[in-house]
Amino acid sequence: MRAFVVREDRSADISDSWAIDPPGPGELRLKVSACGLNFADLLMIEGKYQETPTPPFVPGLEVCGRVIGSGEGVTGFAPGQRVAAFCGSGGLAEEVVVDSCRCIALDDAMPDTVAAGFMIAYGTSHLALTRRARLQPGQTLAVLGAAGGVGLTAVEIGHGLGARVIAVARGEKKRRIAARAGADETLEADPENLRDRLRALGSVDVVYDAVGGELGEAALRALKPEGRYLVIGFASGEVPKPRLNHLLVKNIDVFGFYWGGYLAFAPDALTDSLRELMAWHAAGRIAPHVSHVLPFDQVREGLELLRSRQATGKIVITL
Repeated sequence: MRAFVVREDRSADISDSWAIDPPGPGELRLKVSACGLNFADLLMIEGKYQETPTPPFVPGLEVCGRVIGSGEGVTGFAPGQRVAAFCGSGGLAEEVVVDSCRCIALDDAMPDTVAAGFMIAYGTSHLALTRRARLQPGQTLAVLGAAGGVGLTAVEIGHGLGARVIAVARGEKKRRIAARAGADETLEADPENLRDRLRALGSVDVVYDAVGGELGEAALRALKPEGRYLVIGFASGEVPKPRLNHLLVKNIDVFGFYWGGYLAFAPDALTDSLRELMAWHAAGRIAPHVSHVLPFDQVREGLELLRSRQATGKIVITL
């Protein structure tokens, strides 16, 4: 089959001869209709992600597709059924095999291009804000990288949870997109004055940081006493270095958050979160933003849009 393959030397391109094993016990084989791109795909290709397969492998963490086969013991899924799946890797291919517990059935209300980029971005923001940060109505949430794949969902979900949302993004266009998603205030992503501008808006209860670097450090210093700092990712390429004495003096909590890690120790938390998000979508409470839908032959272009941070919301590859 056709697949976007990462080789032993970390070069990557489309191959016409990729093969996968048949589904084993508890697994589904899917005909992929669309695959959502994530920043983790870039890290995986470079060998820098925490769960990078040994080359050769196919990246692509999440897909939408139809069931075309199943292994022993699978229940609740039928041939031809549309599903969204968190496959972890392998999604940038015409077919993928994935554990059935990582799949959710879809109704007709959610298009393939939305479903393919829904699970990770919305799942990350929802579980991080509700379970880890315990965001409450009336509290103030600052979102860094607020127009990106996960950042935009954090704006939308924070607004839906009744928080006052401050979106931090680079450029007027991205700030407008964040405002349409529910941000009450928008700020330019300038680390030199971000702390002072956040403090001028009354300081912050929760920082959602998918960017890292100097911007993350500046936002952390604007937290109120007992504020919470969510470590989501490092799109800037730099890991913040918070001063522990600052955390001590202001009683600040720092929470690491890796959505995929919950599969190993609390899979029900993921399932419950996604069920709630699906209900929100069906009720019109969230409106996923897909900035680019590209054909499979343009995988490289999609990855470069991610790398250069030109995209807003999600980038989806169709097959």
